[in-house]
Amino acid sequence: MGRTITLTNHLSCEELKARYHSSSDSVESRRWHLLWLVSQQWYLLDAAAAVGVSYSYARKVVYAYNQQGVEAIANRRGGRQMSSRALLSAAQQAELDQALQAPPADGGLWSGPKVAQWIAQKTGRAQVHPQRGWDYLKRLNYSGQRPRPRHAKADEEAQTAFKKTCPSESSS
Repeated sequence: MGRTITLTNHLSCEELKARYHSSSDSVESRRWHLLWLVSQQWYLLDAAAAVGVSYSYARKVVYAYNQQGVEAIANRRGGRQMSSRALLSAAQQAELDQALQAPPADGGLWSGPKVAQWIAQKTGRAQVHPQRGWDYLKRLNYSGQRPRPRHAKADEEAQTAFKKTCPSESSS
């Protein structure tokens, strides 16, 4: 069995529970929940598992609360959310969509690395990761499908004659 950890009396058990239930920030809510469980004499390992955090993170939260009080539980992100920055504006994205209608400059088919090179040229960036090129291909609903290859010695006339005499699957 583990040992119980005691909390400094910054807030009572009922106040911890009230803060847990009233918190609108998910990070803070999880921290208040952890502290409330610890205040009810839960082992820290069990409380961390119940809340869904690691044991070492739970220890840091309890230690910070004991040292700094209520201020230590605040989410330091300050409402900022992580967001991915778009490489292309809406106009540039429309230009890319137009460019995808034609074959790429070096021939072949459009691929993630080729689109990444195109983005780098348009935006003036030194390098764009190939994955970002693939992301833009998917965003524009590009499908890399192509027709099946034809055999070099295939007889076109025999194939068309076969297609005309072959019963279609929809009629059966």
